[in-house]
Amino acid sequence: MSRTNRLGPMGFVLGFGIVSMLADVVYEGARSITGPFLATLGASAVMVGFITGFGEAVALVLRLAAGPLADRTRKYWPLTIAGYAMTVIAVPLMALAGSLWQASVLVITERFGKAVRTPARDTMLSHAGADMGRGKAFAIHEALDQSGALLGPLLVGLMVAISGFQLGFGVLAIPGAVALVAVVLLRRAAPDPARYDQHFVRENDGGPAGGTVSAPAAAPAKARVRVPLPARFWWYSAFTAVSMFGFSTFGVISYHLEVQQVLPSALIPVTYAVSMGAAALAALASGTLYDRVGLRGLLIALPLTAAVPFLSFSSSPALVWAGAVVWGAALGIHESTLRAAVADLVPAATRGTGYGIFTAIYGVAWLAGSTIIGALYSASPTGLIVFTVGTQLAALIIFIPLLKRATRPELGA
Repeated sequence: MSRTNRLGPMGFVLGFGIVSMLADVVYEGARSITGPFLATLGASAVMVGFITGFGEAVALVLRLAAGPLADRTRKYWPLTIAGYAMTVIAVPLMALAGSLWQASVLVITERFGKAVRTPARDTMLSHAGADMGRGKAFAIHEALDQSGALLGPLLVGLMVAISGFQLGFGVLAIPGAVALVAVVLLRRAAPDPARYDQHFVRENDGGPAGGTVSAPAAAPAKARVRVPLPARFWWYSAFTAVSMFGFSTFGVISYHLEVQQVLPSALIPVTYAVSMGAAALAALASGTLYDRVGLRGLLIALPLTAAVPFLSFSSSPALVWAGAVVWGAALGIHESTLRAAVADLVPAATRGTGYGIFTAIYGVAWLAGSTIIGALYSASPTGLIVFTVGTQLAALIIFIPLLKRATRPELGA
């Protein structure tokens, strides 16, 4: 296969945004009804918190292996395509799940696909963002990604209103098939995204910027993986973990809306769509802010997260809708700008490894936190509020040394 990219960096980012948009129609559409669906199969709030949290942990923790695998093999495209395939196959099969264990396996399989593809995909995106700004590149990708997350729940909500959860899951086979075709076409158009990042080419091939190289993998794989990760990366990861410890999964929120009958079942996916719209806007705004002021721009996620239990676990529909916006905005910052910062904190040759470690820490914290939140939801609503606010205050304290060290992204490595 020719190694010439027919797309420029912006075209590549937009192309991957379209692939992610289609995939998000699939798995975000499914996530919008996972909590209520598990409730119909007999799950409790704690079980929903654990299952959805475990799924997120699988999607994040297993990147600890997927990241180094991407660095070692440079098989970015095969890993990315395989991960998308697992996701878009598992989700429609939820329509056939007749027991809690079957549904749980499919939820986890879908998240496993995300674990496989994301370090490889994010590394390719980080190369494309070398000149245009990584905050901008990840923000554009996240905005397109979240547009699919907006459309998917609306489609699923319509199908649930017509015929129930089974049709809601089954219809997602169509955008899933289109997503697979799109990612294969993107690979043909841009087989070697590392060429967008001339610093990466120089570091790994020893040639001049813009020079002709046969492949971006000339440096020994073991030497790349052994490059140590800086102390600021570990401190930043600790900040993110503590913040995510108090961030509820939507599965627990939607479970609350279903079992307390705060909203009709068909409207619950619509609240998730609202969240995804807010996430897209927040991703664009926070990405731009990050490119201008560095790590300080991430602080807005903390008060947003702290506000979630006051709104999303209310019995008032008006507050629930407001909570959907706030929860989505916090998620948009977590899933876009937090990723961009990692690329500025680790050496280019171990970026996949850095993403793997970062998301593993992030995922373990989210699993533990979502399980605790599910338990507190049933046992003590006040305790749920105290727990969430307390974790965000602790995250702020951890963040202070990062502010003292640097205020711009280029100072973070």
